[in-house]
Amino acid sequence: MRTVLITGGSRGIGAAMVRRFAAAGDKVFFTYLNAAQAAEAISGETGAKAVQADARSGEAVRRAVKAVMDETGRIDVLICSAGVSLNRMLADTTDEEYRRVMDTNLYGPFAMIREVLPGMFWNRQGCILTVSSIWGQTGASCEAVYSASKAAVIGLTQAVAKEAGTAGIRVNCIAPGMIDTEMNRHLSTAETAEICAEIPLERIGLPEEVAETAYFLASDAASYITGQVIPVNGGWRI
Repeated sequence: MRTVLITGGSRGIGAAMVRRFAAAGDKVFFTYLNAAQAAEAISGETGAKAVQADARSGEAVRRAVKAVMDETGRIDVLICSAGVSLNRMLADTTDEEYRRVMDTNLYGPFAMIREVLPGMFWNRQGCILTVSSIWGQTGASCEAVYSASKAAVIGLTQAVAKEAGTAGIRVNCIAPGMIDTEMNRHLSTAETAEICAEIPLERIGLPEEVAETAYFLASDAASYITGQVIPVNGGWRI
């Protein structure tokens, strides 16, 4: 039985990942920030254990990892799924908004990976997955800071893959396109239809489809895949 730690597991893509790995029999832990009720519901549904932690705090990240290590002694799979968006023209973006996005989307994975890597090096194995975005690959108008944070996640992933490969640790990144989550539910029906018209599969994706990709990348079937960015976007090209 593997020990799996998923950040941002109370909703959206993270929650779908919690369900997928728990259904496979893995021992799953997940972090959440404020959504205590949602976290409790996911725990009750899956048997996964919720750990409150702010991805922007190094101390909170250390406590979360320690809680898992104290119980299981190891972390076999780390998935950094916690993230926030920001729809704002660059000229209108405040310093506070910039820091919130960058600290959550980039510092969060950095801090979590930093805490988990020593144990994986000790065990000479492990899998780390990060979650970027199609906008981290191409950039999006009115989402400059979000795009920058997600582009940086790709760079972080590819660099860590090179550092950790000699220990048999695989590190990959998933880059979702338009997925049916709360992050995108501000879009109107007309806006969603317009986007779908640009996607070869003519629909938005499901969180479960991203979770299935994560499960594959964490499995032995992906044993020779590392340092890659895997798009889950229905063939969308911007």
